[in-house]
Amino acid sequence: MNCFLTGANGFIGLRLAERLALEGHGVRCLVRSPEKFSSLSHLPGVTAVTGDLDDISALQEGVSGCDTVFHLAAYAKPWSSDKGLPYRVNVTGTENLLKACLVAGVKRLVFTSSAAVIGPSPGIEPIDEDFPRTVPRFNEYEETKAEAEELVRSYNRDGLETVTVNPTRVYGPGVLSESNSVTLMIKLYARGKWHIIPGDGKCIGNYVIVDDVVNGHILAALHGHPGHRYALGGDNLTFDQFFKTLTEVTGKRPWLIHLPVWLMITIAKILEWQASVTGIPPLITAPWVRKYLNHWSLSSAKAAADLGYSYSSFREGARITLDWITSEEERS
Repeated sequence: MNCFLTGANGFIGLRLAERLALEGHGVRCLVRSPEKFSSLSHLPGVTAVTGDLDDISALQEGVSGCDTVFHLAAYAKPWSSDKGLPYRVNVTGTENLLKACLVAGVKRLVFTSSAAVIGPSPGIEPIDEDFPRTVPRFNEYEETKAEAEELVRSYNRDGLETVTVNPTRVYGPGVLSESNSVTLMIKLYARGKWHIIPGDGKCIGNYVIVDDVVNGHILAALHGHPGHRYALGGDNLTFDQFFKTLTEVTGKRPWLIHLPVWLMITIAKILEWQASVTGIPPLITAPWVRKYLNHWSLSSAKAAADLGYSYSSFREGARITLDWITSEEERS
């Protein structure tokens, strides 16, 4: 494949660029500045296009001669002082790229959405990509990703092959950022510095290691049905099960308390108020608290059947992640 990647400096994007390069594919990455290419420049066959999703000429340069485009760039932070930024990046930016792909004759675009667009699940039973969501979106990220998905599907009808992938809660080796918060939580737990179980601990989430998500992206590019979307997930676990597994894997048992929902929301609202005064982004907002205190039980059966997707257990993934954390600490 000759590929163009947006979001190549992100948690999933960097691992995807590494994998594609090592497999001998041509890889061109959209970066906002030459300095942003430093983490990618050592990869064989990887080149940079400087610009962003607002830069039409950069997008045209990026997709020229490519048969496959992976669109991972997104605004995924829980808060922004610029209220229009999530829409401009996640919706307008996506449409700018779709237009460039259609004009250039790109064969296929793989769009990275989120499992948050599909759920939440009404109970503990897993839902799939066809689940008819009835509850409102929890935050701007979900709203803009859902709108971007509709755009992507509309361009598929116009002649550009598009496939959407919906990762769940991704963790594992890589950039420690908002997109890799689960890994940070694992690291803090292993060091005895994490002490909170959200709510009553019974809410379910789906957890998948980053390399399985990267593999799912490549499988979607090669085998995904045009116009379809695929949930890329792993094990469904309650918060209690999540931390029990970490206890078993690490051998550590730090004290843990169940933090009541009302208290979590109150703290989040205080952080939001502080952000409005200082401009310093809050760690979390009330809508994001409400999101994570729902069930998000998900099935990846469609990806397994259509793509040949498979995933590691959380126990195995946690061990891999902890080994990586240890090696990074020893290196530093």
